[in-house]
Amino acid sequence: MAARKSGKTLNLAAVLDLNEASALRDKLMSVRGGDLSVDASAVERLGGLCAQVLMAAAKTWDQDKYSFTFTKVSDAFHKTMQLVGVDIDHLLAKETRQ
Repeated sequence: MAARKSGKTLNLAAVLDLNEASALRDKLMSVRGGDLSVDASAVERLGGLCAQVLMAAAKTWDQDKYSFTFTKVSDAFHKTMQLVGVDIDHLLAKETRQ
């Protein structure tokens, strides 16, 4: 899907733990209604609840017929998603896929 003018980029915090989950949800909902690129390159620690918030957002964007992609991901982010059993490969920007 081609990027639309309403596309936004969201940079994730270095620590996405229980304390950050509510703020992450609020940030995601504030940019709802257009294509979204998520930059997870700075993530050093990712908790299960924030992983759930991100996957719920991906599903919401899909249902709204907008694209939701991870443009950059840190090793810690990618490995944690794998450890919790979430495959994000289909959500990675083509340039990011290995």
